[in-house]
Amino acid sequence: MARMADGVGNSFLIIVLPLYIASGLVEGRTFGLTESMIIGIVLSLVGFVSSLSQPFTGRVSDRTGRRKLYILIGLGGLTTANLLYLLAGSYLSLIALRALQGMSIAFIIPASVALVNELAGAGTRGGNMGVYNTFRLVGFGAGPIAAGVLVNAGPYSLAGVELSGFEATFYVAAGAAALSFALVSVLVQDPAELERARKDLSIDVFDGEGGLDPVFTLGIASLFMAIGIALFATLQPEINARLEQGSTWFGVQFAAFIISQVFLQVPIGRASDRWGRKPFILVGLLLLAPSTLLQGIVLDSWLMLVVRLTQGVAGAMVFAPALALAGDLATGGDSGTKLSVLTMAFGLGVALGPLSAGFLVSLGFVVPFAVGAALAVIGFGLVYTQVEETVETGASGAGADPAPQD
Repeated sequence: MARMADGVGNSFLIIVLPLYIASGLVEGRTFGLTESMIIGIVLSLVGFVSSLSQPFTGRVSDRTGRRKLYILIGLGGLTTANLLYLLAGSYLSLIALRALQGMSIAFIIPASVALVNELAGAGTRGGNMGVYNTFRLVGFGAGPIAAGVLVNAGPYSLAGVELSGFEATFYVAAGAAALSFALVSVLVQDPAELERARKDLSIDVFDGEGGLDPVFTLGIASLFMAIGIALFATLQPEINARLEQGSTWFGVQFAAFIISQVFLQVPIGRASDRWGRKPFILVGLLLLAPSTLLQGIVLDSWLMLVVRLTQGVAGAMVFAPALALAGDLATGGDSGTKLSVLTMAFGLGVALGPLSAGFLVSLGFVVPFAVGAALAVIGFGLVYTQVEETVETGASGAGADPAPQD
């Protein structure tokens, strides 16, 4: 619930900040950059700062044996940043606040995913990861819709105080982060048995036997998946022109991916607890390839909707099982470090996807989607050859404790 609340607040800004910058209320030096480039930097900065910082914040969480503390630090930072937008009148101040948001999110994600991992047993880890991701996606999906309504309905008069639509959204975003802070403060506790990690917390690339480390491999697959997923949003003008459709159709197609995720994360996560993680990850990556490629081929709005729904199914089959498998491999208090590999990789993919789409589409409309499909196939091959199953399935089909790992 806390991640849903702060997801609403964060996704508000994806809609509001471009409008805020274009409104003329923001001034100052642009260092020769165009307004559209400034908007791109402001929007993408959070992803880059957060992703690159997560291995370090995850490691600090493991070393200190604290999860809740760092989640609260991050939520406090988000609340502060959202309020400071009320005072931001220059491009540099917006960039600084986005960097603060990115750092705050870097504290939240590894610690919260590690906490879910440690509070869940081996037989429920996939289902719990599914619940966590579902609530996060609900918040992220609802935020932009609410933000658009809130901005357009302004100005507001509350108790004699006039608020513009922009000011109202910044207050609501700050309130959502503050609500998350309150929920975690009151309702969440670190596991009583959680201890400081005392072993080497470096991120392994190789497994010592000539292959890739399985968690690192899952990170690469998550990176490739996120790049493929993030191609669509950047190409809205080209897609609308190609399909001869309006922005409403595009919004429905964009939301279709999230809708699939919301309905399937929990059942797929629970199924992975029972039948194993690896089969779902492999099928998801295999399904991701054609569902990504077809976005560059179909010429009908309804077919694009079906393809986007299918890509959402593919993503749901990878998300929770991959996090659960990495969690199965985390032993000795290193959940924050290991799981941060996947969260960092996904965040980087979401940031790199739009940039690569903007470059590759100049080579042909289908090219970015063909590259995304190829990456999904490579991810499938890596997981198939480098990752072992961690769930033992007996005659009853019930998931057992993960097999011992070296």
